[in-house]
Amino acid sequence: MRVLRGGAGPGLASAAGLLVHGRGGSPEDMLGLAAALRAELGRAPEEAEASRSARVTETGASTPGTPSQAAGPSGLAWIAIRASRPDRSWYPQSFMAPLEQNQPWLEQSLAALDAAVAALLDEGLSRRRIVLIGFSQGACLSLEWAARRGGRLGGVVGLSGGLIGPPGTPRDYPTSLDGTPAFLGCSDDDPHVPEARVRESAEVLACLEARVTTRIYAGLGHTVNEDELRAAAALLREVLAVAGSPDVVPADAPTDVAAADAP
Repeated sequence: MRVLRGGAGPGLASAAGLLVHGRGGSPEDMLGLAAALRAELGRAPEEAEASRSARVTETGASTPGTPSQAAGPSGLAWIAIRASRPDRSWYPQSFMAPLEQNQPWLEQSLAALDAAVAALLDEGLSRRRIVLIGFSQGACLSLEWAARRGGRLGGVVGLSGGLIGPPGTPRDYPTSLDGTPAFLGCSDDDPHVPEARVRESAEVLACLEARVTTRIYAGLGHTVNEDELRAAAALLREVLAVAGSPDVVPADAPTDVAAADAP
């Protein structure tokens, strides 16, 4: 499994954002998203009008920052993992296809997240210091991993994604998320992710005892917007505050990341 890292190095991190890209995306794309989150975390109130925009596509990224700039507050590590399939997808079919059509790749991808989390635990981080952040197919994988594995995390952020499986898939996960904060954001007209699946996923996570925030945006398409970045940054800020990082500045300024791929 290929991993790119930004921010605090091994043994120096007090918290980590674990970044999971979409279909055809890359770790570099997600470190670009991390740069936008870094800007949101460090934004001072007087910078509120200095918004910036960026676009992530299936083939690359143009973001407000580069991987080397994705450090953020001291103590925060960014870990971006890469799908092992040649087309850089975590599984080949739609996330709403019958589960067997996405095997064995789905199980292998869930195992890749297991390994990434285990590596952070080996560094000395607790699960409460790890925030899982996925976009599109990466959001689907992240939400499904959290539901299947259970346990308290620092947070889960699903941007334009939902739990995996066709309509009617049993959601009787034998787990509890034990108060994990979860944010789900999506558009009402996303061409790949039905609003109903996002809302169903939020209900399932809430039943698993996550603290869920769901926001559906009108006419947004398959993108990440500044409000979602602010929500993700707020969740990271909460984890950093608990971890004792004193240099997190309250953020008000908007920034925007737009993206396109299919989960």
